[in-house]
Amino acid sequence: MTYNFNEIIPRKNTNSYKHDSWLEKNISKDSIPMWVADMDFKAPAPVTDALQGLVNHGVFGYAHVNEEYYNALNNWFEKRYNYPIKSPWLVTTTGIVVALAMAVKAYTNKGDSVMIQTPAYHPFKPTIEKNERKCITNSLINKNNQYYIDFEDFEKKILENNVKLFVLCSPHNPVMRVWSKEELNKIGEICKRYNCIVFSDEIHCDFVYPGHKHIVFSNAGKGFDQISLIATSPSKTFNIPSLQIANTFIPNEDLCKKFKSELYKAGYHQPGIMGILACQAAYNHGEDWLNQLMEYLQGNINFLENFLKENIPQVIMPPVEGTYLMWLDFRKLNMEHNDLANLITKKAKVWLSSGTDFGPEGEGFMRMNIGCPRSVLEEGSKRIKGFL
Repeated sequence: MTYNFNEIIPRKNTNSYKHDSWLEKNISKDSIPMWVADMDFKAPAPVTDALQGLVNHGVFGYAHVNEEYYNALNNWFEKRYNYPIKSPWLVTTTGIVVALAMAVKAYTNKGDSVMIQTPAYHPFKPTIEKNERKCITNSLINKNNQYYIDFEDFEKKILENNVKLFVLCSPHNPVMRVWSKEELNKIGEICKRYNCIVFSDEIHCDFVYPGHKHIVFSNAGKGFDQISLIATSPSKTFNIPSLQIANTFIPNEDLCKKFKSELYKAGYHQPGIMGILACQAAYNHGEDWLNQLMEYLQGNINFLENFLKENIPQVIMPPVEGTYLMWLDFRKLNMEHNDLANLITKKAKVWLSSGTDFGPEGEGFMRMNIGCPRSVLEEGSKRIKGFL
């Protein structure tokens, strides 16, 4: 099939968090939503066909993950990332943040330290702190509009705070880095040295652009599979987040047992049938859709990059290695962050994510979701230009 990503799909009044939460977020109703990581594209036809078949069947009983589901996952990750999985490693949850919460409970005690790298995906910190753990931050270094890991600080923080669990975001949201094998290896060797477990959030692994390659953390070094959890989901890739399905691979038998124990304590151990069928259909038959999507997103990136250079050169977009969430640097405008955010959201009426949502390192930055038709991106860009 040929997919039309230029199609405008009306989403208002559909219980869409992205489009319909404007009132509670104190945003103008006629703003263009380009914030939360939810694309404005229809899911692949094989996914919608599978869901329609279930609806026509009309029975929505308890669900079961079978061998066909496992095979779909195994084929996808082995073919694309040289990461064959074994069925005992697989644990399903409703989402990656849920999986992180279970990992925090399984591998740390109240008062223990858990480390993240900031600016960081904003649910990480509250998930750690609301479980009464101490959140330690390893700030990424912004050098010449590119982000790097401060390994000296990384190791020092782990040692000084006796960090039990490190949350890796790979590819990184929001700074768009696709970590190299060498960088991942350095992370893993340090974590092995100090018996620190790695929770690797790899939800954006399918959004990697030419010149870069996603490396599953377990593949980055010897023995890394025994200290890590690889958290994945088809939700971002195929735009099905509300179907509530995620897959975590835990090769270490003891770590896997502890993780499952926390799931059972929470009363959750069965995924929903809609999510199972959608995931299976997406991984079995959605690759062609994804290939077309990636080509379209690259076009959106090219458009935005050129638009900024030609019209708002003070706004800098770092090199885009991964994700569809652009991390835009407005600091050359010398504006207070709140004034900047208000100008864009209230005046220009373009609904972006505030950089400070991702930590204090995000001051002067805004995050833009380009997972939308080109015409929407063009209109949003023109609105921002008009007010800057």
